[in-house]
Amino acid sequence: MAYWPILVGSFVVSLALTPVCRIFALRYKIVDRPDDWLKTHKKPIPYLGGVAILGGWLAGLLIAFFMFENADSPGYVAGDGPSMFRMKMIGVVIAGTLITLLGLVDDIRSLPPKLKLAAGVVIALVVVGFGIGTDIVGVIFDSVRLRLEASDQWLVVVYSLPVSVFIIVGSCNATNLIDGLDGLCSGVLGIISIGFLALAVHLHMHSNWNPEEVQRVVLSLALLGASFGFLPLNRNPARIFMGDAGSMLLGMNAAILLLMFADEQRIRWMVGSMMVFGLPVTDMVLTLVRRWRAQRPLMAGDRSHFYDQLIDRGMSVRRVVRISYLLAGGFALLGMMAIQVRTRHLFLLYGVAYGVLLYAVHRFGMVRVDDPPAPSPKESAE
Repeated sequence: MAYWPILVGSFVVSLALTPVCRIFALRYKIVDRPDDWLKTHKKPIPYLGGVAILGGWLAGLLIAFFMFENADSPGYVAGDGPSMFRMKMIGVVIAGTLITLLGLVDDIRSLPPKLKLAAGVVIALVVVGFGIGTDIVGVIFDSVRLRLEASDQWLVVVYSLPVSVFIIVGSCNATNLIDGLDGLCSGVLGIISIGFLALAVHLHMHSNWNPEEVQRVVLSLALLGASFGFLPLNRNPARIFMGDAGSMLLGMNAAILLLMFADEQRIRWMVGSMMVFGLPVTDMVLTLVRRWRAQRPLMAGDRSHFYDQLIDRGMSVRRVVRISYLLAGGFALLGMMAIQVRTRHLFLLYGVAYGVLLYAVHRFGMVRVDDPPAPSPKESAE
């Protein structure tokens, strides 16, 4: 119960800031204008929803920062616990703020995709620089019983660096790509955060109290509150969009949680958390495959997402969003199976699940290219 102020604080602040950001965006004409191709909404919609999400997210982290201030607080061990917690949380705040600013600049000025990608890599290095994701390869080594000599432990950090950067940049882009319909990204990430929270609470309740356990619960609750606080004004018909500023922040939070679950030193929690985040990753892979088959630039915006294809087949926006919520919930439930299923059975379960998914993708032609691609008015930095 000590953690619920984090959820309430992030939800209330996000909910309260969203209409304020909408009014500000309308006054200064910071809007997303339709183009009858990628942006099919009927009228200009104000941006800056990402600022409201950032405010709610920061509120939750700030509450946690002061709730667990010293070694006597619940969730801490004596010694280095508080400083470890504070340093990592400071790194999370810095990275989240930077990625939001990057997305906001892109929303307003439309950055070149390569510049945006390079900036994302730099921000990912900031996350790793604060000690998050520096041991992810060690988990993989342990799972295959590969032991390094004490003098070679630095190799774990060297090998982990590109993997962690790839996960962070990939997660930010995956959530950015799924932000294409009213209420889609905020609702899906809210559902994903519930899956993360279930894993985090289970680990917290079945281990000694320590900063890592606290951080996972805090970040899951902040993600949940900020996403659902923004959702009421983002549902169809949306009155405000989160833009890249919001979607990339949500992706950054998810990526940091993925890396923190890897810190548990058991591969089941890493693959379980990745399965929780499965819908954005699956959409990103399908989108890239379809673009490759259509011989389009991989970083150029188009309508190859799974939700676009459902819309093109005659489904309404609300129905597609509901289907997406069900899919996100299914992935989250599969991820939560890591709590009960043994690792050797977990890989079999996930293999069967993705086998069924691949069959469905093939059966419904989700990566089939039927017609020559329509000319794009300009490249987008999805």
